Amino acid sequence: MTAPVAAIAARRRRERDAADPVGAVARNQLRALVAVVLCALWGGAALIVVSTVAPAAFRVLPTRSLAGALVGQVLPVLFISGMIVGVMTLVLTPRGAPRSVLRRIGAIGTLAGCTVAQVVIGPRIAALRERIGPSVEALAATDPLRVTFGQLHGLSVLALGVAMVFALIALVGATLAARTAPSTD
Repeated sequence: MTAPVAAIAARRRRERDAADPVGAVARNQLRALVAVVLCALWGGAALIVVSTVAPAAFRVLPTRSLAGALVGQVLPVLFISGMIVGVMTLVLTPRGAPRSVLRRIGAIGTLAGCTVAQVVIGPRIAALRERIGPSVEALAATDPLRVTFGQLHGLSVLALGVAMVFALIALVGATLAARTAPSTD
């Protein structure tokens, strides 16, 4: 939206909300509830990937390279969906809404963590894997390529962890906002 259109829309929302404060609370509760569902679904998916899918892949597949390839196919879906959840949570959080600061901080952190992992770290890992060849384990532990790969992997894990913590913050803020009771005065 352009600035004048956004300003007009915001003014109309304020006028509507001033005329119907109970309706404003109910609309915010609905937005917050949708954010709760989005953050909970994404957080649950992320938790399953880090606690079950990735460890199981490395445990049961015959090589670490195959396990890495499998997890490498799952993570972009997780990161892109996290970016979408972050944006949607921001869109669903009007300024001045109850717990909007928690919701916005959580959404921005989730979006940032997933974006860094997907757009910055992911392509670097892919390029490095291409340079290394079929097996990272074939390199000596002190090989600069293997060391760099380990560092990038650690940063990717960190970015996902950060996104998960911020998604939890957004979830808490949205849950508290959804519980706000409309006034009947």
